[in-house]
Amino acid sequence: MFAVQKVIFDLDGTLIESAPDLYAATNHVLAHVGRPSVTLDQVRHMVGFGAKRLIELGLEATGGLDDRDPADLLPVFLDYYRAHIADDTHVFDGGVKMLEALKAAGFSLAICTNKPMTLTTPLLKALGIEQYFDAVTGGDSFSYKKPDPRHLTSTAAQMPGTGAFLMVGDSINDIAAAKAAGAPSVAVDFGYTDIPPHELGANKVISSLSDLPPLLSFAG
Repeated sequence: MFAVQKVIFDLDGTLIESAPDLYAATNHVLAHVGRPSVTLDQVRHMVGFGAKRLIELGLEATGGLDDRDPADLLPVFLDYYRAHIADDTHVFDGGVKMLEALKAAGFSLAICTNKPMTLTTPLLKALGIEQYFDAVTGGDSFSYKKPDPRHLTSTAAQMPGTGAFLMVGDSINDIAAAKAAGAPSVAVDFGYTDIPPHELGANKVISSLSDLPPLLSFAG
């Protein structure tokens, strides 16, 4: 059992199933430049490094960069994604009840995602879960982001209390950041990592968000 006061969550692939809408936005960009579509499964393993990297990986999977700059295609991706940000995105099973249980037990909760805040804030609002979090930070909140441990420690500093924190994530960015920050971590095995979840180095791997509350004890 982990004795902590604060719980920090990654967003995509950890709390929410967002791959379908990221998949649609990626294929919108690929169609824009005359490329074939990638599959949903391919996109699941491309998520986690930002939209520009997602575009780059999509191009590489459909014939290579071919002198195209992914940054030039970023507005095409973002315009489409903003308009369809929660068409098929949803909180993973058990997620809302898990958040409610942790809040009721006194834990402070936060989101620490590499997604920019201009996308994170409206997405949390669209999903109706923004009220559960005492702090939300994105990939553009600081001059650094995961796997830099300062992304986690700076997020924890915005949360009430001075106690220890636990990181919950699905990728090496999340677990490596927690390790570097000297914090315990829990990995979910249903996320978007291209590394097997049990090889990420987390202290615990869970198969459902409902498995998390029994692992935690409040240390205020």
